[in-house]
Amino acid sequence: MMRCVNNPLVTAKDVKSSRPDFRVEGIFNCGVCRYQDEILLVCRVSESAGFTDQKVNIPVMVPDGDRMTMDVIEVVKKEHPEWNFSDSRSITKETPSGRKIVYLTSFSHLRLARSKDGIRFTVDDAPMIPPAMKEESWGMEDPRVVKIEDTYYINYTAVSPLGPATALLSTKDFQQFKRHGIIFTPENKDVVIFPKKIGGSYYALNRPVSQEFGSPEMWISESPDLIHWGNHRHFCGVSGKSWENGRIGGGAVPFLTEKGWIEFYHAADSDNRYCIGAMLLDARHPEKILARTEKPVLQPETDYETSGFFGNAVFTCGCCQNGDTIMLYYGAADDKICRADITLEEIFHALNI
Repeated sequence: MMRCVNNPLVTAKDVKSSRPDFRVEGIFNCGVCRYQDEILLVCRVSESAGFTDQKVNIPVMVPDGDRMTMDVIEVVKKEHPEWNFSDSRSITKETPSGRKIVYLTSFSHLRLARSKDGIRFTVDDAPMIPPAMKEESWGMEDPRVVKIEDTYYINYTAVSPLGPATALLSTKDFQQFKRHGIIFTPENKDVVIFPKKIGGSYYALNRPVSQEFGSPEMWISESPDLIHWGNHRHFCGVSGKSWENGRIGGGAVPFLTEKGWIEFYHAADSDNRYCIGAMLLDARHPEKILARTEKPVLQPETDYETSGFFGNAVFTCGCCQNGDTIMLYYGAADDKICRADITLEEIFHALNI
């Protein structure tokens, strides 16, 4: 895996805030596709409403008639010692009954970035599509883009007090969008849709999480129409390897090779250090894992990957094929977008096939 010498390609300073009183904290975890003569990144942009050592402002969307509008909740730390402020991404507390209550310190939306060469990107000035559902009242995160025939489908994590769910959009031109609503209910995210039907069904990797017991692991599901999903079964679990003993989930949209489907996935250890691995899936039966990397193909090593809004994290939502080279776009430290290239030969070598 060769990191781009221009990394990081896109950072918070390249992004215009969605409103004057907000600060862009990061742009990361982008879905990727080719559209006409450009490479498009559908990016997750994270903004905060301001926070200091004394207080945190929580941005949320609230109902306003038949639409949603932004509101800001102020939490003064010294007045609320029951809250845990140790994680930069959220504040939490537990009720006497053991129920966990969470507020996110930032609000994410989807934003387009465009490039002719896949390296120099221009970020649009406004969100690609505004949050509109109550299930998005805490934001829209981690999009994946899959092209099926002449339509681009964008699935993303819809976040609200109800939990993280997965929603779906579609477009043909990245100007007009159709909403298809929630396709996987909370808590389920890291959804990756295969780019064509296999044996008469669409397939998707996803990660449901039980609040009672069990690890956050990958499942696989089928659908006749991309909306209604069933035949859910466990697909891949965490391993004893130190780099993926905490949780795993889908990363980039799979792509088909002569040996089968290649899937880049993310994994985290018990210290929340995020790495990227790869697996090979059977071309006709994608629920069958033929090979899986023993070591990460990419792990946080550079300064821009180890330091940031949430350090020690590399996380992909998309890649783009250029001949025998795969351009893997990834979020680094939850605040910037980077690229690394890897050849098919290198992937097969890492998979020992």
